[in-house]
Amino acid sequence: ENSPSFLFLLQALSFFSSSVFRFQQIVETGQFGKMSQSAIDVPPKGGFSFDLCKRNDMLIQKGLKAPSFLKTGTTIVGLIFKDGVILGADTRATEGPIVADKNCEKIHYMAPNIYCCGAGTAADTEAVTDMVSSQLRLHRYQTGRDSRVITALTLLKKHLFSYQGHVSAALVLGGVDITGPHLHTIYPHGSTDTLPFATMGSGSLAAMSVFEAKYKEGLTREEGVKLVAEAICSGIFNDLGSGSNVDICVITKEGKEYLRNYMEPNPRTYVSSKGYSFTKKTEVLLTKITPLMERVQITEVGEDMEE
Repeated sequence: ENSPSFLFLLQALSFFSSSVFRFQQIVETGQFGKMSQSAIDVPPKGGFSFDLCKRNDMLIQKGLKAPSFLKTGTTIVGLIFKDGVILGADTRATEGPIVADKNCEKIHYMAPNIYCCGAGTAADTEAVTDMVSSQLRLHRYQTGRDSRVITALTLLKKHLFSYQGHVSAALVLGGVDITGPHLHTIYPHGSTDTLPFATMGSGSLAAMSVFEAKYKEGLTREEGVKLVAEAICSGIFNDLGSGSNVDICVITKEGKEYLRNYMEPNPRTYVSSKGYSFTKKTEVLLTKITPLMERVQITEVGEDMEE
């Protein structure tokens, strides 16, 4: 009688011989190259897929005009003062040469003690900050502790790095936690800096010139707010992508103070004395209201209705 081990050995030899025969058929018929090529064409699971980017490039080459992005243009700044962090931003959003929004908000809520200024594509900055803000809230619920600035920084830089710069969000992150005040800049590709004062956006060079000339350690709250407002105004007057008003957010260990429209550097002062003249439309000769249904009054008579 054949032992179980001998039967198992026969089955293994039979399977091996059939596999060798099948491999020989694939090589002889040329199917091996097709199989390897099909394996390469399978899109990878997870990560970022560039299939749509390739499709968009192909359509643009064929003459399709791609829609423009709503970009904030932007001058965003931040500095560390004696008691905390001050963030500032302008309020202009542009769509190419068009001013799409004159009074948008570029200082985004992250946590009660952390705020973030965004420059770049408006949709990207709002989506990224909202996503990380929700993750920080869940972390506070889980731990029962205030969020730390380094936690928000890590979440933001990991997300942006994974998309290799295709998420157009340049951020200035500031906050005060148990370890003190912190100010960071996050670039769209995921690189970060930790600085006592920072600027980003299309008007960042003009704002940085103000900071480099006038910043000093140990600024008071009033001095810091004044310096941030001056830096934003410098970006507004020297950059077409920045404009309208100045928003400021002051964060200390006691809390935050959001100064919405703290300053209006270039308000609209000219109004035509002639007013607006509209072309004459069809003249109304008669106005008559015709009811669609006549009112019917129903009177309750109580027991008389039952008879």
